[in-house]
Amino acid sequence: MGTVGLDEPPSDVVDWLLAGDPAVRWQVLADLLDAPPSEVEAIRALVAAEGWGAGLLARQDPDGGWAQALYSPKYTSTTYTLLLLQRLGLPPGHESALTGVQLLWDGATFTDGGLTFGSSVGRPEACITSMLIGLAAGFGLPDPRVPAAVDWLLRAQLPDGGWNCRSIRDGSRHGSFHTTILALEALLAYRRTGGGVPVEEPMAEGRRFLLEHSLFRSHRSGEIVDRRYLRIPFPPGWHYDVLRGLEHFRDAGAPPDARMQDGVDAIEHLRLADGRWPRHVPYSGKYWFTLEPAGPSRLATLRALRVLRWWQAG
Repeated sequence: MGTVGLDEPPSDVVDWLLAGDPAVRWQVLADLLDAPPSEVEAIRALVAAEGWGAGLLARQDPDGGWAQALYSPKYTSTTYTLLLLQRLGLPPGHESALTGVQLLWDGATFTDGGLTFGSSVGRPEACITSMLIGLAAGFGLPDPRVPAAVDWLLRAQLPDGGWNCRSIRDGSRHGSFHTTILALEALLAYRRTGGGVPVEEPMAEGRRFLLEHSLFRSHRSGEIVDRRYLRIPFPPGWHYDVLRGLEHFRDAGAPPDARMQDGVDAIEHLRLADGRWPRHVPYSGKYWFTLEPAGPSRLATLRALRVLRWWQAG
């Protein structure tokens, strides 16, 4: 699909990205520079030993969790710390991550395959089920309960192709952007494991839901559903944003679609004059530490550039 001015990122921007944390460097090598896999993996291995990844691992509790909590507080609990480590690229099979993911699965309540942490809910919850599937699949935890959880998540898909964690509480039958992106990311991670539950068609239906909303618009009025979808804070946690949506299409190997144009334009609109993207204030909550100061963001710039590269290549 056609956009202008970003055939290749400027060399000074690439050099700036490569001067960042190992979590940024390995992804730049893999996704922007097409470096040899051996070079990529050598830098990725440093995520556990240096910088942000090492800082998070150093805060792990003796029992394998974080903040002595499974899901809350956001964003220092075991769930959200592992989600961040996954986004930073902590390699699959890392012992500390596997211990933490196992703690989550053993601490969750199961009902008919679905999962929840909230004793007050008493029923499975699509967002939490998605997060736990994604973590188990992404880090390589071979828990025998994963296929049943995937089955439950597929049954929770709504007729419009989306998912909504509120559907078990208030009967909502319209997909939620937030829940849908969590489900799609989880199913993609599961597909990559070669799991036996077929997920291609449900994933295609979930992507159809996003496309029919032009990634951030009402399918009825065409109005922007929530202007916060046009912000790109990191880490995203449970929140949807248009860049996160585009990242899923890219990661899944889906082709660019004309219905994404507004979303691509929104991302390009955020670009600074020097070819970088700004840091957006993270979502409200507790964090172990600040990943980046105010100003240009390596994380945002990396994420935007690789999505635009995929878009232009299509």
